[in-house]
Amino acid sequence: MSLAEVTNHRVNGIDMDALGDVVEAVAQDPAKGRVAFRVASAWAGGTKSRATVESYTLGGEEIPRRFTMDVDEPHELLGDNTAPNPQEYLMTALNACIMVGYVAGAALKGIALEKLEVETHGTLDLRGFLGLDPDVVPGYQTLSYVVRIKGDGSDDDFCDIHQTVMRTSPNYFNVTQPINVEAVLAVER
Repeated sequence: MSLAEVTNHRVNGIDMDALGDVVEAVAQDPAKGRVAFRVASAWAGGTKSRATVESYTLGGEEIPRRFTMDVDEPHELLGDNTAPNPQEYLMTALNACIMVGYVAGAALKGIALEKLEVETHGTLDLRGFLGLDPDVVPGYQTLSYVVRIKGDGSDDDFCDIHQTVMRTSPNYFNVTQPINVEAVLAVER
């Protein structure tokens, strides 16, 4: 592990003892592995919104955290171009989730990473979003991403990690498989 930052059982910034503790705790009590996230978004005028994260639940325990994320559209899509748009956040969420998988997968194999980048792109047809053509879907037909990874592992090690990430990443699953979305409209007067 010549390249890895190995301090207090850390590999690539991952606390290996803490990772082992989480794996063991969830293996012994599956309820400890239930994680619930939530985000509340409020309109901020025009195409802008602000998303707020106040907490999440892990193993039945609510854990406070406080973050806000601003969302806007580019000028050409009627926005003020003050923040990333929803599509860019979707890709950011995919990239960040799979990146955790690559980092943790490499750490578990004792592979020190020098570089890890994920670049995702996709093309939408606005005719679907604008309702101009019922035969045009409003979402992506394909998202493509490239992972650039460098470290002291073998090609086979990196291939194994890649396959594991595609099999276990929550957001890879979320964008590649149908999931149920339950929508409720609450009209206020």
